[in-house]
Order: sequence, then C-alpha cells, then structure tokens
Amino acid sequence: MDNVENLFNPSLAAALMKLDPEDGEQIMEYFKTHALLTREKALLQASVREQKKLLVENAKLKKDIEQLRIQLQEKQRRRTAKALLSSAVPHPNISPAPSTPVDASASTVGVTAAAPANLPPPCSSCHERRDKQTRRRKGERKARPTSDALSLELDPRVDVSRLDLRIGRILSVRRHPLAESLSILEVDVGETAPRTVVSKLGRKTHLQELQGSLAVLLINVKTCKLKGVVSQARLLCCANSDDSVEVLAPPTGAAPGDRVTFLNYPGDPDRELQAKQRVWETLQPDMQVDCKGVANYKGCGFEVKGKGLCRAPTLTNCIIR
Repeated sequence: MDNVENLFNPSLAAALMKLDPEDGEQIMEYFKTHALLTREKALLQASVREQKKLLVENAKLKKDIEQLRIQLQEKQRRRTAKALLSSAVPHPNISPAPSTPVDASASTVGVTAAAPANLPPPCSSCHERRDKQTRRRKGERKARPTSDALSLELDPRVDVSRLDLRIGRILSVRRHPLAESLSILEVDVGETAPRTVVSKLGRKTHLQELQGSLAVLLINVKTCKLKGVVSQARLLCCANSDDSVEVLAPPTGAAPGDRVTFLNYPGDPDRELQAKQRVWETLQPDMQVDCKGVANYKGCGFEVKGKGLCRAPTLTNCIIR
C-alpha cells in the first residue's frame, strides 16, 4: 500500500518526466499498474489461505458431529437391548407367607398335636418343582445378557478388510514443534479438505522429498491428539531393525482417494475403528514387506485395483507400521 502511495507522489512523477520527457508518463502508468496488481495478488493469496483454513475447520466439525452421532446410536442400542432383557425375564408371583413368632416351649411339647387336622402333609414333589423353576430362572437371567452382550459388542470378522486404506498426496510436511521425532503432514485423500496427520518418520527422513509424493493412509481410525496437534489418519510406513523408516509407496497411476484392497479379504471397511476392539493392533503384526519389496498382509498384497501393488521404496523383509 505504501508503494502505491509513493508512486502517486508528484515529486517522483516530476523526476521521471525530467529524466525521460517522452516516456515518463508511460513509465509512471506502468509502475502504478504493477503496484496495484501486486496488492491485489497479496489480497487474493490471503483470501485463499483463509478459505483453506475454513475448509479444514469445517471438515473437523463434520468429523466431530459424525462421532457424536455414532456414540448416540450406540447408547440408544444398548438402552433398547437392556429394556428388552428386563421385560423378557419373568417375575415370580409367589408371595412368602408371613412369619409368625414361635414359642420354644410349644415347639418342644406336642407340635404334631397342635397342628390342624385338615392341613395336608408337606409335598416333597412340590418343593422339588419349585426349586427347579427357581434354578431355571436364575440360569436364564445369567445366560441371556451374556449372549446379547456378545452380539452387541463383538464382531467375529477381524481381518484387513475392516481397514479403510486410501491413497493420499502429501501437500506439506514439517517437524512437530514439541517433538523432533514427530512430523505434521497435510494430506489430500480425495475429500473436500485435506487431513492433518501426525506421524513418526524419524530424524533421518528428508521431509522436503516427501512433499508432493503419494502415500498410503488408514483413514477410519479415531481422531486423536498427539503433542497438542489433532491427527485425523495414520500414515503407513515400513521400517527395519536399523530404524530406517520409509513411507509406503502406491503403484504408478494411483490417485488420491483410491482404496487399497486385498484379493483374499473382500468386504466393506468399518465407518470408524473402535479403540476397545483393537482391530489395528490385532492385524498389524501380520503386515510386512516381503523379499521383493511388496507390501502384504498374510501373503496377500496391498492392491489398488487396475493400477498395481504398493511397495517399499528400497527396504525388503521389514515390518509395516
């Protein structure tokens, strides 16, 4: 802004006219136009940065709303199951007889004579039947909640198809200000806004080389905060015993948003992996890079349909984390 005002200074215009009387006005107009265009470009860049910031915040809000909706549905389902269980258990209608004090002296002298003659003798079969019914009710009350709890809480299918693995393009990467071993990445996974990912890449990794490259990300993990920065996905890397870390490389021709699938494990991924089920922790030990550098799960390759397999850039016979 100050540069534009200086260009309109009469003394500067007079000096230009004195130096070059023929083209002084044209030079002055050129400087004015250039300064105005520079200012408009700066304003436009500031507007674009603000728009990107709003898009990221909007995506985070959508993610929080979706998590709250899932939690609400889960609580409502448990409440309904609990109400059904309570209504299905029968309640005994037998009311206990009122207890009356018994005189010790009367109990020792002529008890059978004092009893009314018209009462029938106690029936042992009635007591046995009543005991069986009581035991049956107790057994149902213990067994039924267990089966319902298993049907609500556990999923028998625990395989790699539950992971939502997507191809993403790393837009920017920088060191975490509070931890040298962590890095903060902005990754485009084919959504309306990029995702923020906090990953442990190691000190030997050249961050500048990662900018603009493709990577494999697990996007249906629960959002968590690492050293004050919210991470919205997990970056898949391969590492050997020497602590050499490389980002898993997608096949040539892959694009942000492409899903990584497994031929022997078809199925749709979870909307969000529940932390208490520890799905990733269960599957991760079976993920590795083979002797040919191909990423696989139990011998089945990480595949982008129609485009090829995911590989490690240089490492072989190492784990995927």
